[in-house]
Amino acid sequence: MPQKNAILTENLTKRYGDHLAVDHISFQVNEGEIFGFLGPNGSGKTSTIRMLVGLSRPEEGRASVLGYHLPAEIARAKRYVGVVPEVSNLYDELSAQGNLLFMARLYGVPRGEQKSRVDQLLKDFGLYERKDDLFGTFSRGMKRALTIAAALIHEPRLLFLDEPTTGLDAAAARSLRSLISRLQEKGLTIFLTTHYPEEADLLCDRIAILVRGKIVRIDTPTALKRLVQTESIIEFSFAGDISALIKDLQGRLDRAEAVLLDESRVRIQGGDPPQIFDAVFQFSRDNGIGIEAAGTIRPSLEDAFLKITGLSPVVMGTEKDRGKKKGGRQ
Repeated sequence: MPQKNAILTENLTKRYGDHLAVDHISFQVNEGEIFGFLGPNGSGKTSTIRMLVGLSRPEEGRASVLGYHLPAEIARAKRYVGVVPEVSNLYDELSAQGNLLFMARLYGVPRGEQKSRVDQLLKDFGLYERKDDLFGTFSRGMKRALTIAAALIHEPRLLFLDEPTTGLDAAAARSLRSLISRLQEKGLTIFLTTHYPEEADLLCDRIAILVRGKIVRIDTPTALKRLVQTESIIEFSFAGDISALIKDLQGRLDRAEAVLLDESRVRIQGGDPPQIFDAVFQFSRDNGIGIEAAGTIRPSLEDAFLKITGLSPVVMGTEKDRGKKKGGRQ
């Protein structure tokens, strides 16, 4: 039996002034899957969500959500859609329970069902013991969890999650990812945006990679990682800052690419491993910077992302600022 489309777009396009935020993208999301939008900050992820939930209108292209055509039928689609924005839309001065009851009324949940739904969500999300505490007193992870709970109060079929773990510590992010997986097990379709390759790898059934408003690849995490499985990948950690020396290192490599992971770590893809080690050791001696660690690594989704886009993790976080300077909403 063929899978149904929860989301279908064709040449979807959005501009903000002269800035082309979403550039004629086409994709589909199957019912019951977690579909990821992976890209740097400013690549058009949030702009796409805003169009799909009716917060902005596309300049060109077509889209449907759960079979409802946008924007004409957005009011009907919203009854079955939950949205978790990157910045919480809940109220610091209300309790956890108060926020959920307010959202239940806002979504038109029948009065007789509101209390039971709120209590069940608080229990499901591990927040029942804090139900009377003000939202403003919660940790970032707890705030994120309650924001997701609020988006589920009307029992949607499709959930939009915009950068769900941004700003969370490792433990809170891990807990939230586990929660997202459990939501899929209950049959929910999830559209997830993230700029963390590891998160997309852990959660998503399929991933669309975005760069500057364009989709450059759509595939499963396994298929994307297969793109770099045939190449040598070696990571070096230096005892100092080599940011200004990366061009010198690249010039010493034969048929290999050096990617700066941070100021003292470099990942080298492709090429001949003996030649790479010789070149890096000579680079270290010539520049008086010691090597603290070196080793080959298994390909990751981040490696695939680097190969497909040419963008390193160092610049991923700077793209949003660049887009804002052009006057664009991301």
